[in-house]
Amino acid sequence: MKRIAAILLLALLAAGVSAQKIVLSGIVVDDKTGERIAQANVAAGRTGIAVVTNDDGRFTLKADDLPDGITVTHIGYQSQRLSAAQAQASPLTIRLKPGSVQLQEVVVWTTDPRELVNIAIRKIPENYSRQAELYNCFYRETAMKRQHFIYVAEGVVDMYKTAYNRDAGRDRVAIRKGRRLLSPKQNDTLTVKVMGGPVQPVQLDIAKNLDFLLNPEDLNCYSFAMEMPDMIDGRMQFVVSITPNASMPWALYYGRLFIDRETLAFTRAELTLDMSSSEKATRYMLVSKPAGVRFKPKEMSCLIDYRYEDGVTRISYIRSTFRFNCDWKRRLLATSFTAFCEMVVTDKTREDVRPISGRSSFDSRDAFFDKVDYFRDPDFWRDYNIIEPTETLDKAIDKLIKKYH
Repeated sequence: MKRIAAILLLALLAAGVSAQKIVLSGIVVDDKTGERIAQANVAAGRTGIAVVTNDDGRFTLKADDLPDGITVTHIGYQSQRLSAAQAQASPLTIRLKPGSVQLQEVVVWTTDPRELVNIAIRKIPENYSRQAELYNCFYRETAMKRQHFIYVAEGVVDMYKTAYNRDAGRDRVAIRKGRRLLSPKQNDTLTVKVMGGPVQPVQLDIAKNLDFLLNPEDLNCYSFAMEMPDMIDGRMQFVVSITPNASMPWALYYGRLFIDRETLAFTRAELTLDMSSSEKATRYMLVSKPAGVRFKPKEMSCLIDYRYEDGVTRISYIRSTFRFNCDWKRRLLATSFTAFCEMVVTDKTREDVRPISGRSSFDSRDAFFDKVDYFRDPDFWRDYNIIEPTETLDKAIDKLIKKYH
C-alpha cells in the first residue's frame, strides 16, 4: 500500500508540474531614448498566444510549453525576434529600434486615397479569416474621477467570429471569468453609462462591421489624404487620413487608416470622434445617466489593431478612451471623469468551433459590472494571459480593496 501511495503521490506531483505555465516577463523600451513602449504586441512563436504591453511597457506572457521564441512589434519600430534561449532571461528588457521607410520601396497602387480604401474593402473576404474562429481574450475597463481610480473590472472572454465574407450579425462575446472593484465612497460613484464594453471587438471591427465606418454613406462624408507610409512588424503600410467634410445628423470621426502594402488589408485604425457638436457627441457616447446630471463630452478615441499571421489578418487589440465632465444642476463646478476599455486577443481556436448562443453572450445593453464578481482570489489570473496592470493601477486596486475592510 505504501508503494501504491508513493506512486500516486508521484503521479500527482507530475500532474502539478505539467500544469504549470511557462512565464516570460519583461519590459519593452525605445532603443534610443529608453522610454517604455505601451501597447507593443508580444507573441509567443507559432503558438498563437499573444499579449500587449501596458502603459508602463511591461508584459507577462504565459504558455503551456516554452515557445520557440517571442516576437515583439509596434508601429513605427523594427520587429524584434528573440530565440527561446534569449526569451528565458527574466525579466527581459527588449529594445525596439525605430523603423524607417525608404520612399523608393513604396509601390503605389493608386494615387487616389479614397480608391485605395475602396480596394481594401473589396479585398476583405480574401485577406481575413474565411472560416469561423473562436478567440480567447482579456478585457479590462476602468473609470477615474479626476486623477483617482474609482472603478476597475476585468475578465477573460470568448469571442466568436464568423468568416469575414459574412456580416457581424452572428458574432458574439461571452464572459468566462471576471471580477470588479468599485469605490465604496458614495460621492465617488456615478451611474453614467457610456458606450463600450466587451462587445467592442464586434462593433468596432472596421473590416467586419462595415456599418461602423466603411459603408458608402459614411465614406461620402469624409475627405481622404495620403500620408507618409509607416511600418508594422516589418511590413510597409499605406496611411490614409480621414477628415469630416459634411454635416450629418450623427457625429463623425477624424482618423488614420493603415493598409498593408502587399495584401491591401486594413491593419490598424486610429479614430477620434468629432467634438464640434456637443449634442451629437453626447448622443453617440452616452447610453444612460441619472436625472439631474449634465453630461459634457470631451473626448472619445479608439484604436483597432490587427495582426498578420500565416497569410491571414486578424483583429488583435482594441482600446477606447472616454473623457467627459458631469455636474449637477445645483452645483457650480463640473467633475471630470475618464473611462478606458481595452481588449487583447490572447489565443484562438479554429478546430471544432461552435457559435456562442445568444443566451450566453454579452449584449451591448448589458453592464459588465453586473456580470462579474467582487475581487477576491489573489490567484485569479494564474492560468490566464492578461494585460499587466500599471503600477498606478496596482496601487489604486490596493487602496480600493483596503476601503472595503
